[in-house]
Amino acid sequence: MKKTWWAWLPVLILLLLTGCAPPRAEKVKTASIPPGEVDPAVWGKVYPLEYDSFMMTKEGGQGESKYKGSEPRDKLSEYPFQLVLLDGWGMGVEFNEPRGHVYMLKDQLDVDPSRRKAGGVCLSCKSPYAPQLKEQMGLAYFQEPYDRVHAMIPENHAELGLSCIDCHDPASMDLKLSRWFMEDALKALGKDPANLTRQEMRTLVCAQCHNTYVIPRDQNMKPVGLFLPWQKSQWGHITVEDIERVLKSDPANLEWKNNPTGIKLGHIRHPEFELYSNGSVHWRAGVACADCHMPYERVGSSKISSHHVQSPLKDNMRACTQCHNQDPQWLREQVILIQDRVNNLYTRAGNAAAQAAKAIELANKTSGVNRQLLGQAKQFYEKAYYRVTFVGAENSMGFHNPEEALRVLGDGLYYADQALMKAREALVKAGVQVPDKFDLELSRYAKRGTKGVPYRPEQNLEFTFDGTK
Repeated sequence: MKKTWWAWLPVLILLLLTGCAPPRAEKVKTASIPPGEVDPAVWGKVYPLEYDSFMMTKEGGQGESKYKGSEPRDKLSEYPFQLVLLDGWGMGVEFNEPRGHVYMLKDQLDVDPSRRKAGGVCLSCKSPYAPQLKEQMGLAYFQEPYDRVHAMIPENHAELGLSCIDCHDPASMDLKLSRWFMEDALKALGKDPANLTRQEMRTLVCAQCHNTYVIPRDQNMKPVGLFLPWQKSQWGHITVEDIERVLKSDPANLEWKNNPTGIKLGHIRHPEFELYSNGSVHWRAGVACADCHMPYERVGSSKISSHHVQSPLKDNMRACTQCHNQDPQWLREQVILIQDRVNNLYTRAGNAAAQAAKAIELANKTSGVNRQLLGQAKQFYEKAYYRVTFVGAENSMGFHNPEEALRVLGDGLYYADQALMKAREALVKAGVQVPDKFDLELSRYAKRGTKGVPYRPEQNLEFTFDGTK
């Protein structure tokens, strides 16, 4: 049967609509990130918003805490007692507040060479090339001079600090642990590094380098490795006492000798993760490092995790107001109040430890001194040193865990007083007239400070309760 013209009408309409329809959208092909790519700029071609955000860490630290931050500050000037406590160690020569993550290798290159004396191992957290250098060089990575190992980094990346590959897998963008010593440390805590939640990873990629570590030495004081002293601790409970036990469990862990006391010591370096994870209120609430230091933000129509890693104080407390409904200024005042209180006790404990060190120094030079009393003084001093250093090296002036910081410093002050008392007793029994207060002899230390960072030994010798002079 012959169809009438109107029977073809639907087909004609369909053909007409198809011909006028816009072409189907095709998926935009972006650049790919080659396996093992180190250069952040290459990653930035695929993730430009995150890259631009990360490059903002080049900015200074204005607006941050008066105690910590990312602008150059001479800590030996701010806390002159450290000149005594660190005499004999590279940090006693130069101890500056580092800048942002972009500069972390450059800051190390600029610091006094005594701070790089351990060798290539010093690059372990400062360069994204460190893991592959360690694999390529083996033991030589730890023992070769710093400049020789650093020269193996490609020239165009000779000052490259933190890179995307330090925290992300280039194929999946999943968070990853790039440092071998973190995986070993987690296993020591009974934590499986292959079975971590995303929220745990948002802390642990930071904790890879924001921790204290040990560079064990052989009989010739050459480094033979690097590990985190968590072997006697548990997940969520890493204490300064447990760290001290690990340091003292093996003479290889004692990296240097304090000149005034003659005591061989280990060292405690920036233990942010240890302090924060030890039962702090935010840790118990499940807050990750990234929640506070890399909060989500809007960039145009996109939502990203800020890669401008910084203190919440610098960003008008924006990270804090995600959970707290108080006024930003009120929140800022609470942070500073906590830090003032911790700083007050830190300064008192540090000065007390310095007094004890000078008393022990005099006792070491005194003939006929009671060796038992002097030995007890040294044991107490060692405990004071670890506790004062634990809080002083940690980068929040106690805010990451105020209760624990104050507990540690309270113990540190007690041990410093006990060390001083025992040293005094030994001196008195040896017939020495002991001064009421020992001269720290700060004038004998050469002036320090680089790149315009001033040395002001007259500052911050004593503080009142609120942290002021």
